[in-house]
Amino acid sequence: MTEMFALAAAWLALAILSTILANRLKVSMALTEICVGMAAGWIAERYVGPGALGGDETWLRFLAAAGAVLLTFLAGAELQPAVLRSKSREVLAVGAVGFLAPFLGCAAVARYALGWDPAASWLAGVALSTTSMAVVYAVMLETGFNRTEFGKGILGACFVNDLGTVIALGLIFAPFTGRTVVFLAASAAIIALLPRLTAAITRRYAYRTAAVRTKWVLLVLFGLGALALWSGSEAVLPAYIAGMVLAGAAAEDHHWIRRMRTLTIGFLTPFYFLRAGSLVSLPAVAAAPLAFLLLFAAKSLTKIAGLFPVVSRFRAERRERWYYTLMMSTGLTFGTISALYGLTHDIVTRQQYSFLVATVIASAVIPTLIATIAFLPRHLLPAAEPAGEPPAREEEGPDEE
Repeated sequence: MTEMFALAAAWLALAILSTILANRLKVSMALTEICVGMAAGWIAERYVGPGALGGDETWLRFLAAAGAVLLTFLAGAELQPAVLRSKSREVLAVGAVGFLAPFLGCAAVARYALGWDPAASWLAGVALSTTSMAVVYAVMLETGFNRTEFGKGILGACFVNDLGTVIALGLIFAPFTGRTVVFLAASAAIIALLPRLTAAITRRYAYRTAAVRTKWVLLVLFGLGALALWSGSEAVLPAYIAGMVLAGAAAEDHHWIRRMRTLTIGFLTPFYFLRAGSLVSLPAVAAAPLAFLLLFAAKSLTKIAGLFPVVSRFRAERRERWYYTLMMSTGLTFGTISALYGLTHDIVTRQQYSFLVATVIASAVIPTLIATIAFLPRHLLPAAEPAGEPPAREEEGPDEE
């Protein structure tokens, strides 16, 4: 137990360091946590030994996974159905192209430029086709774009993009079994009942029992996540859909959603982003940089070449086009998940896995950094909240949760 607390303290120290650096450098905290994780992982492995940071500890992996699930849920909760319906053409077009262009382009580069076998090449296409919902939502939240139609459009396109990735991974590599049928049927039933059940529990117990709605949402998310993993899918996909169906309830109670963000951003997601950075083997990438550079160029260029003309149909202003395109060019969550799937099922080698993960993490950092520094559409930023706004009250009375 002493070792666990000491390890947790070390990771939270890295999280605080990341926050300070992000504030000083004026960049996204999520990106800073990834970079700090990469540096800390390299230093620990070089001077202490493999596994010194404890990134493979079961409890730490759970905290990181829980952070990804809750962050994905919050991203879904930002997408009011009315806004999505009004932007359906944009969301579907941008999301579909954002998946197809790098999926086909990166698979071709892996097969014909790097000489990977067909299965590994298709896995590379899947892993590098993603857009990082975790990174994009974290940036939208920090800038305030999550409250604008511009940001909601980007988040919706991210969902369509990643849905294509999940479907491709399942169709190409994961067998469709009876477990898949059970997962789809059970998830559909639970998500269909979720708004009504949540409203009933809130009316009956919300003002008498501490944070019952938060406990209820966590129960649903972890239950659906367990069912998804049991079926061979991923826990974050049902979390996003659950967030979407509860978007109305989230919009009505800003105090509750603010507390959920505090739990997620303040405690859970640092473990996710720091661990994602620590997974990169910098020596392996340095030993063969050409493969990494080819894969990163393939992902970035195919994303930009495919997305920019499509985004230009919906956004006229130059900075909006480039910011939208670059944010859609990021990758992290499903990319690392797909790469890890390939490694555990012997589709890619350890070296190929390192190249893929390094490329995914570079795509989380570099496009977002460029977008934030050079193309931030400041004219679309929402007005700052009035100074002196009272903080959310303690969990009691009508605003109890």
